[in-house]
Amino acid sequence: MADDADVIIVGAGLAGLVAAAELAEAGRKTIIVDQEPEQSLGGQAFWSLGGIFLVDSPEQRRMRIRDSHDLALEDWLGSAAFDRAEDLWPRRWAEAYVGFAAGEKRSWLKQRGLKFFPVVGWAERGGGNAVGHGNSVPRFHITWGTGPGVLGPFVQRVREAEKRGLIHFKFRHRVNELTRTGAIVDGVRGDMLAPSGIERGRKSSRDIVGDFELKAQAVIVASGGIGANHELVRKNWPQRLGAAPRRMITGVPDHVDGRMLAITEQAGGSIINRDRMWHYVEGIRNWAPIWSDHAIRILPGPSSLWLDAPGKRLPVPLYPGFDTLGTLSHIMSTGFDYSWFILTKQIIQKEFALSGSEQNPDLTGKSWRQVLGRATSGVPGPVKAFMEKGEDFIVEAELPALVGRMNALAGGEPLLELRQVEREIRARDRQLDNPFSKDMQITALRGARAYLGDRLIRTAKPHKMLDPDNGPLIAVRLNILTRKTLGGLQTDLDSRVLNADGRPIEGLYAVGEVAGFGGGGMHGYAALEGTFLGGCIFSGRSAGRAAGASVG
Repeated sequence: MADDADVIIVGAGLAGLVAAAELAEAGRKTIIVDQEPEQSLGGQAFWSLGGIFLVDSPEQRRMRIRDSHDLALEDWLGSAAFDRAEDLWPRRWAEAYVGFAAGEKRSWLKQRGLKFFPVVGWAERGGGNAVGHGNSVPRFHITWGTGPGVLGPFVQRVREAEKRGLIHFKFRHRVNELTRTGAIVDGVRGDMLAPSGIERGRKSSRDIVGDFELKAQAVIVASGGIGANHELVRKNWPQRLGAAPRRMITGVPDHVDGRMLAITEQAGGSIINRDRMWHYVEGIRNWAPIWSDHAIRILPGPSSLWLDAPGKRLPVPLYPGFDTLGTLSHIMSTGFDYSWFILTKQIIQKEFALSGSEQNPDLTGKSWRQVLGRATSGVPGPVKAFMEKGEDFIVEAELPALVGRMNALAGGEPLLELRQVEREIRARDRQLDNPFSKDMQITALRGARAYLGDRLIRTAKPHKMLDPDNGPLIAVRLNILTRKTLGGLQTDLDSRVLNADGRPIEGLYAVGEVAGFGGGGMHGYAALEGTFLGGCIFSGRSAGRAAGASVG
């Protein structure tokens, strides 16, 4: 029998679409299968803020940032902390990716229509030493149009190829098996699911209406990670981060279920670094949820006072925006799975942003008028909606009332003592009486304001929280939010899946999060942010080019 296509791609997210676009440029016939309906084309990338990691970009230079390939690689390796025998390919992917980010990445994306917001964000600042975790300089480039802006050019190219007959979509097709002839992967087999008109991102049914089998010369697995599968997250939870949280909320849609990891493993693929994962500690429940336990991440500036559940301030250097997994580990060591921000109206109106395309209508809608309005008109609309409707937000003029409501939200247990909380805040406020301080967060705050981008739009002027003129006071309960899988299917630099002996499985490729964004975990133990979408793009491009050259 003739093959149904040259290549089959499992997953219609960003990585799969990039691979498909490359295959179309090579003139290869491709089928894209996805268990979700057509309206979810693009997968979880649609919901992202669109952050892209770039090195020594024009945007950085205009912001007076001096960056280089060597500095970025030192930051990456300091964060990744590769220390396992199986880190050979992840490290090679890391080196290749940093080279891409410092080289052709921006021009390649620009040729495809991507544009970037001019102010570069400073995520994951680390706060340790020069060779440890964190970005030495700002590198977080927000795509103009956020997640939809990242997806748009690749969707357009794939749709154009669809019109030419090179690409065919098969939505509501769930893969249960990778088929083989001998040692060669040559197709997929699975269930046809009932049609669904459900809104993008909402949980779709798993009602089976038939089955299918498709054949091709190569299969690219582009199915994403495990973030919505709490059972799998807990099963793989690393001991180094403490016990798995009893309660987690979910930062990705329900379809991010990790099914294809086990299915590809059954076909001979090697999975490595299962215990490496990336979950946020600044999660809040969405007051208007789309998927199950829908969580939104706060993207905080550096000023909020961070307290653990009993009210003790988090240690140096666990400040907002500095060290995600270090903070997660510390929070879990307290015996609780949540923590608190305390801040003021001045802080929230300048420093709070919310991750996600739907929470940033100005950037997503490419409206400069709305962007300027955000910077000049007080608390941003999406943040204000959470202040008024979000269950994790408390606003009070006086500290005793604030602490009382914090305890009530936590379940009525008198965990927080007013005297302890007031002492922490007053001690912090006293450190502002001089232009120097022993409080390292105050020092870091002043250092952040030395960067033009932070001073303009991301960092409030230092002020005393208990001064009524700066109120009202605001408390935010922060929950653990599941997000990214850092380990996955081991691949070489052509995105070919490797078996347990380290040899490529003929006909089988993996891209994006299912491959740990490259190699089975190019981030190692920790990420620098802005690197997940880029990893999907880079690995998808690699697989598309390699598979396109291998079939015919």
